[in-house]
Amino acid sequence: MAVTAAEVAVLDATDTPASNKRRLRFLRGRKTVVGLAILAFFVLLAIAGPWLAPYDPDKMSNAILQSPSGAHWFGTTQTGQDVLSQILVGTRGVLVVGFIAGIFATVFSVLIGVSAGFLGGVADELLSALSNVFLVIPGLPLIIIIASFVSDAGDLLIAGVIALTSWAWGARVLRAQTLSLRRRDYVEAARATGESTWRIILFEVLPNLTAVIASGFVGTVIFAILSEITLAFIGVADISDWNWGTVLFWAQSSQALAQGAWWWFVPAGLCIALLGMSLALINFGIDEFVNPRLRTETGATKHVRMRVGFTPVVRGTHDGRSSGPAAPGPEPDPVAPAVRATHDKEPSS
Repeated sequence: MAVTAAEVAVLDATDTPASNKRRLRFLRGRKTVVGLAILAFFVLLAIAGPWLAPYDPDKMSNAILQSPSGAHWFGTTQTGQDVLSQILVGTRGVLVVGFIAGIFATVFSVLIGVSAGFLGGVADELLSALSNVFLVIPGLPLIIIIASFVSDAGDLLIAGVIALTSWAWGARVLRAQTLSLRRRDYVEAARATGESTWRIILFEVLPNLTAVIASGFVGTVIFAILSEITLAFIGVADISDWNWGTVLFWAQSSQALAQGAWWWFVPAGLCIALLGMSLALINFGIDEFVNPRLRTETGATKHVRMRVGFTPVVRGTHDGRSSGPAAPGPEPDPVAPAVRATHDKEPSS
């Protein structure tokens, strides 16, 4: 039975103990661990937030603009609504839009970018032209226009528009990487053994693009989350659905800053900053894992410490060249050459 190049690579990676260490190298970096921990915390809040919320986020009460206390950990709004409940319930909408947009945009970029780079020819020209068209389409203005015509612009619609307008840049990057991979030796070997084109793409090219795809996915998620919060903050999205941008919208509309109600907008801002920081740290970890020049904690690069006082010297050899330190001796007398020159010029008697 013939063994393909991809199967040989898999067998070699399975039998090599170093390959198992390399798989865990990405998870050894402090940036990656911290980023994944913060992201896991927000994912847990998104799943269990509606059940963890102590109050109904829409319920009004007589506790108007109360500062944080034991009854209301994040204080209350101008209508007596609990800010903590709004933050917990709104976490799900932020992450749903971010991950749905990131997944669909990544799928589009992989399908179009890798296909264009590997197939070449007319297919490359057509797919590249399609990428260039979507590359210049602005996402936020398009969402604003669609929201003005659609009465209920929900999270899924916003995520779809963001994914439709944010895949082109990733496709261009993947096309460039695929162009550099399609003529490698292992790809040529797989082609020589009679492997089909799509099998070569799936098992030879895509595994080498995993880090680039992951980095593009994280970047798209960051862009989608910030776009969703921005649209909610300016009132374009449906303000009846709670998310962190909706909390900031109502705080800005009610002039929370002028009233000194800092607890109304600071928690939402901190959540946005922490989530963005976690995704940025994960992206930095991917960059360090991919780029050997950036490897510190996630790679095998170690710091080289020079010994104090170590100086390279040249010691003596048999042909008269010196390759070592000269033997210590008395310092030369600066007057001796002049006296010697005068003695040589005196006439002999």
